[in-house]
Amino acid sequence: MKIVSAGLAGINCKYDGKNSANEKVIVLVKEGKALPVCPEQLAGFSTPREDMEIRNGRVFTVGDKDETEAMQRGAEETLKIAKLVGAKEAILKSRSPSCGKGLVYDGTFSGKLVAGNGVTAELLMKNGVSVLTEEQL
Repeated sequence: MKIVSAGLAGINCKYDGKNSANEKVIVLVKEGKALPVCPEQLAGFSTPREDMEIRNGRVFTVGDKDETEAMQRGAEETLKIAKLVGAKEAILKSRSPSCGKGLVYDGTFSGKLVAGNGVTAELLMKNGVSVLTEEQL
């Protein structure tokens, strides 16, 4: 069993109320091989919500509210789900402040990318879950 970003499975949970459906991820869910999760919703954020990016290791909204602790709670809930279903692999949304792996937006809301991982991706990897983005499928 894998866990996957719910937005990649076609669930409207992105900050803008839309999704980032990925056919390969949808097939995995339909075949019962993957479970969709949304760390931001598990953190208690609404959909839609303010855009968020990582700046200096903290997560800020476009309105400059620090949401790091809430994002961490969502990551911890996602890790609980991964452990419950025995997931050793996650397919997460690239560049997301929660799910991104390798590159994330720099916190200026200008579209600039910097090296780094989202809060959930980082926590999962620290706990032995292999993380891929949809771009690596």
